[in-house]
Amino acid sequence: MWLKVTVQEEAFDLQHEEQRLLQQAGDAGALVAFQGMVRAHDQQHPLAALHLEHYPGMTEAEIERIAHQAAERWPVSACRVIHRVGRLTPGAGIVLVLVASAHRRAAFAACEYLMDFLKTEAPFWKREEFADGSHSWVAAKSSDDAARERWQA
Repeated sequence: MWLKVTVQEEAFDLQHEEQRLLQQAGDAGALVAFQGMVRAHDQQHPLAALHLEHYPGMTEAEIERIAHQAAERWPVSACRVIHRVGRLTPGAGIVLVLVASAHRRAAFAACEYLMDFLKTEAPFWKREEFADGSHSWVAAKSSDDAARERWQA
């Protein structure tokens, strides 16, 4: 499996990354892409920005470990993960996961698995900055844990 993991401040280009992945994917019959973006939340307490921090080296290694686990479960031919850090404003892309496989079901499942485990296992810290100047650290969600746990069955 071809795998490339990057943690960066810069925005990513979905079309460029898809083309790059397909050059490495061999005879893939499916490519699934997931792009997560910063949401503005509600009108009562609008978000100005989301600050993401990580532990360099450890974060990339953990994402690679998760991707290899997905490739053990499904026939993944290529995988690209980009996760952004720094100050991101509403609408900005946070994460890009691309998975290529011979078949669509495997590509969809591997991509969803990657996202469920990225949300709970990858060492990122998120702090919300609101329009009124207040800040709040983002706590882990039980719904994310439940999404990850379903893969254990």
